[in-house]
Amino acid sequence: MTAPLFTASQLAVNVLSAQSLLAAFGVLGVGVVMFAETGLLIGFFLPGDSLLFTAGLLCTGSGQHGVKLSLAPLLPAAAIGALAGAQCGYLLGRKAGGALLARSRSVRLREGAHRAEELLERYGYAKAIALARFVPVVRTVLNPMAGALGVPARTFTVWQVAGGLVWSLGLTLGGYALGSSIPNVDRYLLPMVAVIVAVSLLPLAAELYRSRRAAKAKEVRG
Repeated sequence: MTAPLFTASQLAVNVLSAQSLLAAFGVLGVGVVMFAETGLLIGFFLPGDSLLFTAGLLCTGSGQHGVKLSLAPLLPAAAIGALAGAQCGYLLGRKAGGALLARSRSVRLREGAHRAEELLERYGYAKAIALARFVPVVRTVLNPMAGALGVPARTFTVWQVAGGLVWSLGLTLGGYALGSSIPNVDRYLLPMVAVIVAVSLLPLAAELYRSRRAAKAKEVRG
């Protein structure tokens, strides 16, 4: 008799919890979630930032319930999932245009689409594509938006790869470094995840600040 494809614990996984996803699916789950969150509009609710950080932490053996991952397969799984997902989202956007977003009833998804379009218009293709990686929901919808708006494929690919590697590998290695340096760090996992998500937004906040200062300086000169 063959073993079932998924165990009962895997079927009962909480997709909103990074720890639950990692306990059920391990490294494979990281790659799949990265692909879904960055490539499929239905994945906008998935915990990308916290999943990467927690996965890196669990590579140090600091996790609860005996969950331990290996860093060697985790890094390529995270990077490949994030890069392939973004490229898939872009291709879907080129083929389907804005139809996918137009049919969505999710207010959060529509708001993310609006912010993604603003990023593209305000900062240009390169900065917007790289910065979007650090903004939940926006990193999901910007990729199809870029395809629908006709962003050149080469430009999109170069900058989504650059931003995707910094985001996926940076958060994973950040979790690993913290777990390696602080004993029993898993006790403080929830507040640390909140902090890491806030820190991941710093590039966007810095860019917004520079943009506003430049706009005010231009007004003064005018």
